Amino acid sequence: MIPLFAGYSVYQILTQTADFIIINKSPGISVHKDQGDEGLTMLLQRQLELDEIFLIHRLDKVTSGVMVFAKNRETAADLSMQFQNREVEKFYLAVSANKPKRKQGLVCGDMEKSRRGSWKLLRSKINPAMTQFVSVAMKPGFRLFLLKPSTGKTHQIRVALKSEGAPILGDNMYGGEEADRTYLHAYQLAFTLNEERYIFRALPTDGVHFDHQFSTLVESSFSQPEMENWPKLPSVKC
Repeated sequence: MIPLFAGYSVYQILTQTADFIIINKSPGISVHKDQGDEGLTMLLQRQLELDEIFLIHRLDKVTSGVMVFAKNRETAADLSMQFQNREVEKFYLAVSANKPKRKQGLVCGDMEKSRRGSWKLLRSKINPAMTQFVSVAMKPGFRLFLLKPSTGKTHQIRVALKSEGAPILGDNMYGGEEADRTYLHAYQLAFTLNEERYIFRALPTDGVHFDHQFSTLVESSFSQPEMENWPKLPSVKC
């Protein structure tokens, strides 16, 4: 039985092979041990009775969505290198109750630590975080974002949307309006392993505003995120 965390099931297994596990993580659980909770990685290993499990990438505690875990060292090394080389395609969904400065664009800039665990975007671009985004109107007063981060900085998407004047709904750290959860979800993950291309996609299952209307809008607008007319990345540092 998969346990509950803050009222949500902790994870849903999307697929499992001899080399990796793909899950849909719920919000509110850390991938590492956290304040007495064993954390998602240890929980998976224990519940699936695995000798080994390898965390390849991370999602913030407040973020839900698609994650990959390796089941052996060879796969872990391969996938880790792909993440490091920015060869893994990642797409996120987010909801904001604020109107953004732009409906689509590229957010690019260095990031540095700020107060109380938050980060801020700088004008300098020495080692910039880069986030492409497009958006569509949702229900009255809300906007849906599809985001494609090409770098993997801490809080990158959350900071990017704050910089656009549209902090994520429920993201108290960055000025988002109060909600039952932070409305950020890792929607799609794509990588290559043993010369085979894998694409995994999952809609969020937890949250008042992640409802049927939301799912219908995502399916009609962003069913193939890799095919979107994305804002171009600069050939040199933006």
